[in-house]
Amino acid sequence: MSKTDILKQIVAKKKERILLAKQALSPEELIAKLAGLPATRPFKEAISKPKQISLIAEIKQASPSGGIIRQNFNLEEIARFYQEAGVQAVSVLTEEDFFSGNLAYLNQVKNIITVPILRKDFILESYQVYESRYFGADAILLIADLLTKDKLLELMQIADSLGLDYLVEVHDEKELKKVLSLKVPIIGINNRNLRTLEIDFKTTEKLFTLIPKDKVVVVESGIKNSQDVLFLKILGASSVLIGTAFMEAADIKSKVEEVMGW
Repeated sequence: MSKTDILKQIVAKKKERILLAKQALSPEELIAKLAGLPATRPFKEAISKPKQISLIAEIKQASPSGGIIRQNFNLEEIARFYQEAGVQAVSVLTEEDFFSGNLAYLNQVKNIITVPILRKDFILESYQVYESRYFGADAILLIADLLTKDKLLELMQIADSLGLDYLVEVHDEKELKKVLSLKVPIIGINNRNLRTLEIDFKTTEKLFTLIPKDKVVVVESGIKNSQDVLFLKILGASSVLIGTAFMEAADIKSKVEEVMGW
């Protein structure tokens, strides 16, 4: 499998899974189930504290670039470690085929932590936005590279109507331009090229200066230590999203404290 095909494969598989999900629960039935759900937790507010850099700590068992990252994957234990460490939000990988995630993880984690939850997945259509709300997400990831401008706008409007925040992820100037034209409040800069899976920290340096100051900026991928976090704090990022460094750690709580300087 050549690296450039990974995103294509993930998307193809995701489309199959959406079809299956719709057969199990139709869009109409799904939307009907949203009535009376508890309010979402405010994600944007949680990750944009003045004069500090917030942490969105990620839960993921595997990734296409790293294979199985955490052997003894105990979802509830990881959630508890994050809660005890005082993270500002938690990102939960729900993609099944390449990241070993599951939608059911959202509510399981939500029952343990008090902070907002971001659903990290490959969201391609409106059904998944409703699904995210139903399964307990407070915010969703939208990847600019995968969505046309019209599609992005449609998904953002649905998310707004459901009380979901959204983190819109970019990794080059063209994608950033598209996102800035849509008045997106939270922009994620991904240092990882999703097509080649290579990480380049220069992506953040290049794109950060092009983003208006009123945006909440989250930096994702390749953040390994307290120097990286300090650099991003000085740069002016609102938040960092870190997964692998914690998932690889024997002691998650002390790794969070060490990387964040808490």
